[in-house]
Amino acid sequence: MQHIDEARLENDLGYRFQYLAEFMGFSEGDITAIHDAAGYLAPIVPNLVDAVYDKLAQYDATWRHFVPRQHGYEGDVAEGVESLQMSDEVIQFRKQHLGRYLTTLVSEPYDAKMVGYLDLVGAMHTPGKGSSSIDVPLVQMNALMGFVADALIATILGLGLAAEVQERTLRAFSKLLWLQNDLINRHYAQQPATQAAAVS
Repeated sequence: MQHIDEARLENDLGYRFQYLAEFMGFSEGDITAIHDAAGYLAPIVPNLVDAVYDKLAQYDATWRHFVPRQHGYEGDVAEGVESLQMSDEVIQFRKQHLGRYLTTLVSEPYDAKMVGYLDLVGAMHTPGKGSSSIDVPLVQMNALMGFVADALIATILGLGLAAEVQERTLRAFSKLLWLQNDLINRHYAQQPATQAAAVS
């Protein structure tokens, strides 16, 4: 039986990722499968991004988070959720970020830098990182990740890959998204439960 330092899981990002990857069986083979999918997925990243933002725009609970000024964005902002449009510069700014994220997943090595990047994706949606006015409730992050997972699965199933390649690719992305989801959730466990107050 392997000993796991549970306290270290909470304060050592590399150790946490290594444990989760080993437990889930996220291997070099999975990383290869993800990278091999780049040629298929990279060209349709804009379509995936559009699908995500079309979904986000359907609910005030998700769309409202693009009204406050975004970290790194210095252009105009909408006065409120009702006036925020898909064509607004801030939405194009955020779409570029999501596009880079998806492209990074299928093109970059899964080293310490990548683990830090995946962790930052979680942290930036809480007040502790990025803009202090951005506090996306965990329920909305889970909804988003579920939608992204389903969109990726549907995309991969529609590529016409050989059955063995399709299975390998689906399983690799499934593990990756669970790893990403943990690196989102951990930042909510580290902060006070302020999301409910932010909504009311």
